[in-house]
Amino acid sequence: MQYKNNSTRFGALSIGLHWLMALLMVAVYASIELRELFERGTELRNAFKHWHFMLGLSVFFLMWLRLALKVTQTTPAIAPELPRYQMLLSKVVHGLLYLLMILMPIGGWLILSGEGKVIPFFGLELPALIAPDKAFAHDIEDIHQTFGQIGYGLIALHAFAALVHHYFFKDNTLARMLPHRD
Repeated sequence: MQYKNNSTRFGALSIGLHWLMALLMVAVYASIELRELFERGTELRNAFKHWHFMLGLSVFFLMWLRLALKVTQTTPAIAPELPRYQMLLSKVVHGLLYLLMILMPIGGWLILSGEGKVIPFFGLELPALIAPDKAFAHDIEDIHQTFGQIGYGLIALHAFAALVHHYFFKDNTLARMLPHRD
């Protein structure tokens, strides 16, 4: 498997980062949803929240690598070529997903900062972005939760579109991002 993208396929770095980000997003969402199974203040509930914060920040930091790859490497062509409206819709959904993976972790970081809590990152404590302000943190938390729900829809749309392109349109949209053997 080639390391870099070429005109027909994504390279190992892009493919690996895509699927790592997908797994991280599943883990971010799972950790915040699974916390609901435990009573407030319990060790397990707090552990799930802790993992939600760290995994969300992992998405944030890896997103910058993903963006660097996007601007420095070729994007493989879709064959057969998509209609213009589908290409535009694809760019919009990808852009919204990228914004989600940048802004949601910043929102979480702002929430913890505003609540005066520690910002955990795998044994490190990241600096607060703002001074404690519980009212502001509460407002950001409402926005964070709303966009978290929107994220479910964007992720579902992205996955659904990939499957429709693969099985219905029979183009190479999905195949370009699947690991393969040379």
